[in-house]
Amino acid sequence: MIRAIQWATGALGRTSLRRLIDAPDITLAGVFVYGAAKAGLDAGTIARRPETGVRATNDIAEILATPADIVIHTPRITLPYEALADDVVRLLESGKNVISTAGFHWPAAQGLAYAGRLEAAARKGGVTLAGLGVSPGMVVERLALGATAMCAELESITMRETVDASAMAQPAFVFDLMGLGSDPAVSDIRKGPLAELYTRLFSEVLHFSAHAMGTVVREIVPAHALTLAPADMVIAAGPIAKGHVAATEWRWTAHMANGTELTMSILWTADRTLHGDTAPGHWTIAIKGRPNVTMTLDISESDPAAPPSRALSDATVAVALAAIPDVIAAPPGLFAYQPASPWRARFGTSAEVQRESIA
Repeated sequence: MIRAIQWATGALGRTSLRRLIDAPDITLAGVFVYGAAKAGLDAGTIARRPETGVRATNDIAEILATPADIVIHTPRITLPYEALADDVVRLLESGKNVISTAGFHWPAAQGLAYAGRLEAAARKGGVTLAGLGVSPGMVVERLALGATAMCAELESITMRETVDASAMAQPAFVFDLMGLGSDPAVSDIRKGPLAELYTRLFSEVLHFSAHAMGTVVREIVPAHALTLAPADMVIAAGPIAKGHVAATEWRWTAHMANGTELTMSILWTADRTLHGDTAPGHWTIAIKGRPNVTMTLDISESDPAAPPSRALSDATVAVALAAIPDVIAAPPGLFAYQPASPWRARFGTSAEVQRESIA
């Protein structure tokens, strides 16, 4: 029986907690919460399940002392990007494998000091750290790269993601982390801490992809864009004034040493019609080469009464929990699923790539 700890119980964390409670081969060993309001509550109460006998705690020391095989780490991504690393280091050093949905997908992208600290903690505890999710974690790393195996030649990969935030009801997420509703006359978020946060997060996808293709990133070029509200708007999270940000597009192009380009475009919008967007897909992937390959991926909710965001939460948690046996079985250190035989310009792995990768 696998002993699991759930770390954080926000929208994503509650979904994960339900899955852990419901799983027949997992024993819930502990629950960590950030605030005092949930501390002491039974995990079942938080998850809308029968009582489990496991009480939530906001005492990290108590979690560190709790025997467990795995920690499902689902906090909200926060500023600065490395703010979550201290807790993860302590969890690893205490001998607990960690699967996180809030980063840690390819720590080598952040440099040796950052990645080396995480790897050292994992080796000290004899455990493994994995960053897993849908995007980052699945769409480019395991689907798009896997599809490049159909190419005899490869010029570029372009991934476009569209997230409709109109039904999201959490103001702190929509306005603070997505950047919607901000006033560009006061602050241009394309040049501020949010841009730094998402550049660091998604750079891990770019560097991972280069490594998988047997090359390295030479340059990452940003091209972020804002769409301003043409009139006053009201969405589930609250109002957006005319002239304030109604959509953010975070966009980067990585130029690889092997000549290929990988472009990621992440569009978060209060109204898809602002972009003339009628496509059903949550993601579109365009692979240009010989031959060209185009894919559309959509994750939707089967229950019309459920919020649309639930489908992506379910998918993210499913990816994380499905990896539990693999992460536990992996050797101590940093873990990442490799795509199935991605395209490579050369079949050998260069010494340059080996030096850059710490995973």
